Amino acid sequence: MRKIASILLLLLSCQLFAGQVVVDNLRIWAAPDHTRLVFDTSNPVNHNIFTLKQPDRLVIDIQNAKLAGKIPSAESSPLIKQLRSAQRKDGSLRVVLDLGSHTNPKSFVLKPNSQYGHRLVVDLYGDTAKSVVAKTPKTTQQAAQSGLRDVVIAIDAGHGGEDPGAKGRRGTYEKHVVLSIARKLSTMIEKERGMKAVMIRDGDYYLGLRKRMDLARSHRADLFVSIHADSFRDPRARGSSVYTLSNRGASSEAARWLAESENSADLIGGVKLEDKDDVLASVLLDLSQTGTRQASHDVARKVLGQLKTVGRTHKRTVQQAGFAVLKSPDVPSILVETAFISNPEEERKLLNPKHQERVARAILEGLRGYFRNSPPPGTLMASLKARKHTISRGDTLGGIADHYDISLASLKSANGISGDMIRIGQVLVIPGT
Repeated sequence: MRKIASILLLLLSCQLFAGQVVVDNLRIWAAPDHTRLVFDTSNPVNHNIFTLKQPDRLVIDIQNAKLAGKIPSAESSPLIKQLRSAQRKDGSLRVVLDLGSHTNPKSFVLKPNSQYGHRLVVDLYGDTAKSVVAKTPKTTQQAAQSGLRDVVIAIDAGHGGEDPGAKGRRGTYEKHVVLSIARKLSTMIEKERGMKAVMIRDGDYYLGLRKRMDLARSHRADLFVSIHADSFRDPRARGSSVYTLSNRGASSEAARWLAESENSADLIGGVKLEDKDDVLASVLLDLSQTGTRQASHDVARKVLGQLKTVGRTHKRTVQQAGFAVLKSPDVPSILVETAFISNPEEERKLLNPKHQERVARAILEGLRGYFRNSPPPGTLMASLKARKHTISRGDTLGGIADHYDISLASLKSANGISGDMIRIGQVLVIPGT
């Protein structure tokens, strides 16, 4: 009998563990407002998650599964203290997370793509999860005295975390090089008088496309710049490109916003839509989008012109597409494809810090050129925009300088004047104070 029982137990065990899902790896991505866990699995999984208190824990049960690799540490996550795992008698794999505070978990499974196989994703959101905030706002003495604000540039490094973007032949991931360029651009902007940078993604973590757009709007950005590195099946494709939102993309977004206006407090140029009738809401949104798209195109032309000084461009003119990150109705937005990471030569350049600086500098020059000509009202750059004065009878350089509250030396320097001679009808540039 004992022998028969042993055989039955062995057969039962074999059936229990037959076709068991293998969890090959577990990755942890810590973002400022949440932590993402990604389980790489050999097949689709059935799972269950629940929380426990005193102390706070999260339990993840994956049915008919076993762990092949090691459980990683959670040093990068502010929400997780420790992870541990155990194989249960019913054949399931249990992973327990010791938490620093209560979390609101969400989970889902993903099908294979070009980068990964089957995956189980668990997102943890803390009750007091800190929001993605900008760096400490840069202030200037002039802005503090006058009450004028800086122009806010939202810099979005594409992809991140579980989404690596394109991959070069040398194994270079798009998410890494674009973050490096974005950080360099941010540093340069912070040194500009009257400009401030907001990093939408400032680490290796995933952000949804609409989350990026919403973050830019929450910071009241004057411009959204999304930085990417292109890829194509033909490794000979090369050059940078600049995109704005297409007409079709704008139309679909308008329909989406209008459909959601009753349940949304979103603003279009400072005007709420939910209390407007359909016709008026449509007109307001169309006006907002028209102005935003024109500004986007003007910025894009400036940036593309500067990128031409760095190297080859893929297209001679600004391109249009329906990228989700470009769809904010009230924030001018551009997407910069810095190069083709699928091109071996351009992949090598993208890895070069000096080339990254040149690309960032070109983008900055384009932004600076646009905002010097079209500064938003109420900004320090608007007050710094050069004015003009036409000389009339009785004018003197000293009197003009006093009238505009500037120094005589700065007036002469701005106009290349060495002496005191001026003539009626002459137009002088009045430098900003």
